[in-house]
Amino acid sequence: MADINLITTAVTSTPVTIATLRTRLRRELHDEDEANQRWADDTLDRHLTRAVRELSLVSPREQKASLSTAAGSRDVSLSALLDLIRVEAVEYPTGRWPPSYVQFSIYQSTLTLLTEAAPGGVEALNVYWGRIHTLDTGVSTLPSYVEDVAVTGAAGYAALEWASFATNRANVAGSSAFEGYQAWGEERLKQFREALRGFGREARVRNATMYRPDRDGSRSTVQWPG
Repeated sequence: MADINLITTAVTSTPVTIATLRTRLRRELHDEDEANQRWADDTLDRHLTRAVRELSLVSPREQKASLSTAAGSRDVSLSALLDLIRVEAVEYPTGRWPPSYVQFSIYQSTLTLLTEAAPGGVEALNVYWGRIHTLDTGVSTLPSYVEDVAVTGAAGYAALEWASFATNRANVAGSSAFEGYQAWGEERLKQFREALRGFGREARVRNATMYRPDRDGSRSTVQWPG
């Protein structure tokens, strides 16, 4: 019996960047003719950035930061957390199993632990937080399952902007062309916002399950004595 030699070839995925999503956006807009493109790259990048920022508000990039308390103070600075969208949970003290999550409040860039007693010294705490996703020429932090959603939102914004720009300008296709872009863009934005609402609902259910504080009550609702 003849020997069979199998040759395997490693498959590497191409990193997704803003250029990758811009290409997909042009396909969505039927604007792939390089000699006659309606939208400049910078314009499409601006719409993609806007869509990503809106998407980040409901489905941010998940982060974990190890911060420290100060003796006698419940306040912890969040100034080091760049592009902060929201804080999902605070683990304090650390090192317990199951993890100990505490209630907190936030004012500007200061997080306040709503604990019975203030920390007695410098102690560690973990902050689980969400930040704005990165999408640029070198990297994308968007999960693959939201990339099409970002493209849909950007397509809607691009179509509406073009329709608004072209409304008062002569066009051989007449006003029906503008109205077509207007309707198409509005439909894409409707789909985009429906997807955002879905991500928001999923995040609320997930966080309520994962980050349950030790004491009864909501992590985001603070009732002051009075």
